[in-house]
Amino acid sequence: MTDDILSRIASALERMAPPPAPSADLGAASAYVWDGSAIQAVDAFEPVNYDLLTGIDAQKATLLENTRRHAAHHAAHDVLLWGARGTGKSAVVAAVVDRLQREGADIALLQCAIDELASLPRLFSLLRTTQRPFILFLDDLGFDEGGVGDARALRSLLQGGTAARPANVRLYVTSNRRHIVPRHLSEQDDPVNPRDVIDDKMALSDRFGLSLGFHAIDQQAYVDIVTGYADSLGLSFDPLEAIQWATQRGSRSGRVAWQYVVELAGRNGRAL
Repeated sequence: MTDDILSRIASALERMAPPPAPSADLGAASAYVWDGSAIQAVDAFEPVNYDLLTGIDAQKATLLENTRRHAAHHAAHDVLLWGARGTGKSAVVAAVVDRLQREGADIALLQCAIDELASLPRLFSLLRTTQRPFILFLDDLGFDEGGVGDARALRSLLQGGTAARPANVRLYVTSNRRHIVPRHLSEQDDPVNPRDVIDDKMALSDRFGLSLGFHAIDQQAYVDIVTGYADSLGLSFDPLEAIQWATQRGSRSGRVAWQYVVELAGRNGRAL
């Protein structure tokens, strides 16, 4: 009798629970997000114009070429974009996909939150139902000391695991750390296989065929970025004021440059 009651309660709860949302049409949108259970289309995909991203010319050209190969169903790499905050890592991923779409390429961006890594095998099952090339974007990825197991799981999804990513998917990952998982000098003093400890932590970053570094920029590069944004919007500015803006924030980066241009636009009664 008890088993029967529990069964009826479970059935009632299943009826009360909302059904999972259906995934969006994988051929209809420019960009999507994965919420852990379904793929949702992004209504307004409006990244920064590729040509406005300055100071990272080598990185964006390399990423564009790799993405163009993937869009054409040619061999292409998974990519790790690492480096200082605000240097354009995330912006260039979206800008590259947008650039190719404007050229007529049938490719889409799909972003997954880093707290949904455990659901990636289910996402890959859905993406195997289409031939359309996808860039799976994981932004600001990093693992603490307790996350080494998650790092190993992601490593197997990149290459060699039973649920590895399908051929029409490439992972583009941004991280503040070059090796994603933190490393410490004390590891070299570990009496038990110290080399194995270090190699295990580096193994995830080694799975990426391309590793693109983004570094802090100098003052002139920062002013050049502001100039590019301001000129595209028809705004004039005082370079010394732009430098002061960055000094007050303790950082020179593309992000800070854009924030200054937002301030300029606001002063001039402009919408962005």
